[in-house]
Amino acid sequence: MHRAAAATVAAPQATDAQLLAGAVEAAIATRSARLGRAAHARALRLLSPALPPFLCAHLVNLYSKLDLPGAAAASLAADPSPTVVSYTAFISGAAQHARPLQALSAFAAMLRLGLRPNDFTFPSAFKAAASAPPRSAAGTQLHALALRFGYLPDDAFVSCAALDMYFKTGCLALARRLFDEMPNRNVVAWNAVMTNAVLDGRPLETVEAYFGLRGAGGMPNVVSVCAFFNACAGMTNLSLGEQFYGFVAKCGFGKDVSVSNSVVDFYGKCRCVGKARAVFDGMGVRNNVSWCSMVVAYAQNGAEEEAFFVYLGARRAGEEPTDFMVSSVLTTCAGLLGLDLGRALHAVAVRSCIDSNIFVASALVDMYGKCGGIEDAEQVFFEMPQRNLVTWNAMIGGYAHIGDAHNALSVFDKMIMGQETAPNYITLVNVLTACSRGGLTKEGNGRASL
Repeated sequence: MHRAAAATVAAPQATDAQLLAGAVEAAIATRSARLGRAAHARALRLLSPALPPFLCAHLVNLYSKLDLPGAAAASLAADPSPTVVSYTAFISGAAQHARPLQALSAFAAMLRLGLRPNDFTFPSAFKAAASAPPRSAAGTQLHALALRFGYLPDDAFVSCAALDMYFKTGCLALARRLFDEMPNRNVVAWNAVMTNAVLDGRPLETVEAYFGLRGAGGMPNVVSVCAFFNACAGMTNLSLGEQFYGFVAKCGFGKDVSVSNSVVDFYGKCRCVGKARAVFDGMGVRNNVSWCSMVVAYAQNGAEEEAFFVYLGARRAGEEPTDFMVSSVLTTCAGLLGLDLGRALHAVAVRSCIDSNIFVASALVDMYGKCGGIEDAEQVFFEMPQRNLVTWNAMIGGYAHIGDAHNALSVFDKMIMGQETAPNYITLVNVLTACSRGGLTKEGNGRASL
């Protein structure tokens, strides 16, 4: 009788938990933090004092995917019996949202609990290791663990994640050795070689890897095709790219928006802006990258006015201004824009909440400096939470433009004292130009010799 009563009570609770888990999954699908928190609150009211482990795993997954790290950590800590599923969800979310140390710390905590990482845990951990601080040994330690648990080199999914990590951390010899040891090299593995080679400025290796894929009997996918076009663009090899374009059209890849974007970029870099425009005009579907690629293609070929008209066309087509689009327009059209038009673009960036993005802010500093709005440039520069080399060069270049040697030297000295960004030849040219125009040639030569 007692057992029957207990079953009667437990059954509704089990049903409630399953329904709430469904609500949490719906919140993930719609990316609704409000719906997720409501489901969580109801679960606490109905199922206290302890939530079922499977529901805890759903909550960790929810908060991790919605980039709510505090709530994700609290849900994981509240789980009385955390599983590898919960930890993997947490590690994956932290890795995807640029919190590598948090992801790696959770991975270590999982091991201390005696939980065995699975073939989904390792790829997320490798992704975190790829963006860990320099000189971190996390990648090689994860590699050793993956070997011990039997995932390397046989598991293609884990192997590709490790391969990508080694490429992104500059360990090319280790990446090549791992690739050579892989018994089953799928297209993802070849793509890792191709995309990382082109990103690292080794386009010829991308082409060689593509033909290696084909020689091994593999079929390229959209990622492979885009990498090949990017390599042709990097080498400005018009002949090879156009031959490949014929193959792409026959295989049906030409209708893919990512491939078309790569072709526009390829033609732009090969100084065939008319062909780039023809591909752009023939696209059945365009995305933000399509418009940006066309803007840059015009700008690279000295057609700043046409580039700006493409931006206006994007806005008329209903494209929302993104950091990439606005920074592209500001950077490429800085010489064309007047101060009033530049301020209007700045207002667009503020309304779109992208003005604090480092690339947009750097482009604003550059634009204001070139348009004679040095006070506006200073305001953006000094309000930036972080700066990169482009930002420093833009500010010093702005002072050089008006011959303000004293402020150019002051900003250069702050850059050196900060020790976070090393100057390059553009920095030194800007310093020397500012000092030459401002009558401080001796001081400029002294800084350049440091």
